[in-house]
Amino acid sequence: MNETLKRTISGAVYIALLLTSILFSTESFIILFGIFLIITIYEFSNLVNLNKVFSILFGILLYSGITLLSHYNKQTTLFLEGLFNSKLNLSTNIQQLDLILLAVTIVISIKCILFLFYDSAQKVSISSKYLYLLGYITLPFIFIIKISFGTNDYNPKIIIGLFILIWTNDTFAYLVGKSIGKHKLFERISPKKTVEGFLGGVIFAAFAGFLISKLYIQPNPDFSNKSILIWTIIALIASIFGTIGDLIESKFKRIAGVKDSGAIMPGHGGILDRLDSVIFVAPVIFLFYQILYYVS
Repeated sequence: MNETLKRTISGAVYIALLLTSILFSTESFIILFGIFLIITIYEFSNLVNLNKVFSILFGILLYSGITLLSHYNKQTTLFLEGLFNSKLNLSTNIQQLDLILLAVTIVISIKCILFLFYDSAQKVSISSKYLYLLGYITLPFIFIIKISFGTNDYNPKIIIGLFILIWTNDTFAYLVGKSIGKHKLFERISPKKTVEGFLGGVIFAAFAGFLISKLYIQPNPDFSNKSILIWTIIALIASIFGTIGDLIESKFKRIAGVKDSGAIMPGHGGILDRLDSVIFVAPVIFLFYQILYYVS
C-alpha cells in the first residue's frame, strides 16, 4: 500500500471516529478524548523519557475527576452532600477551580513558548517535563471538553467548528507555503514552515470562521449580532496558537531525534501529531469564552 493511500485511509478513519463520537453523545465525546489523552501521554512520555505508568495514571485521574465534577455536578453534588451530610456550593467551587486551572495552563503555555527559543541541546529538567505533562498535555484536554459546552449546554458544533478551523489553517498554510513560500517562519525548529504559508493559513481560516458563523453555527441569542466577529476571532486564535502548538511539538521531536510522536496513524504519525495544535489552542479559546461571557 503506497504512502498516499495509507494517509488517506487512516485520516478518514480518524475524522469519522472524531465526528461520530462528538455527535453521538456527550459521554462518547468525553470517552474518546480520554482515550486520546492516554495515547498522547504515552507518546509524550516517550519523547521526553518520563515514567509512562505514573504519567498515564496521573492524567486519567485528573481528567476523569475534573470532568466528573464539571459536567455531572448536579449528581456529584447530591452524592457528596449525602456522603458528608451537609450542603455544598459545588458550582461556585467549580468556577473557581476552572480559573485556577486556566491560570496554571496559561503560565505553562508561556513557558512552552519560551521553550521554543531554548538551545536544542539544553537538557530539559525532570520538573519541567512534569510541568509540560500537566499544562501542555493534560489540562488542555480538559479545556477541550469544557469549550464544547460553550456558556451553557453541550454543543457539538463548537468543537467541530474548532477542528474545521484548525484543519483549514493547516491545509492552506501548507498549500500557500508550498506554492509561494520564500521566507522561513522558524527554520531551526520547522524548516518547511514559511511566513507566507502562515499568513495564507490565517486568511483562509478567518474565511472559514465567517462561513461557520453564517452557515453552520446556530447563533447564540445573546451574541446573534456578533457571531461573525466571534468566529473570526476564534479563527485567528486557532491559526496563531495552533501554529505555535505545532512548533512546540516539533521542538520536542527535534530534541528526541524523531520524525513523529508515534505510529498509531499510518502516514500521519501519532495522536499528538494530530492534536498538537488543538491542545495548545483550547485553553486560549476557553479564556476567550470566559471574557465573552463576563462582558455580555
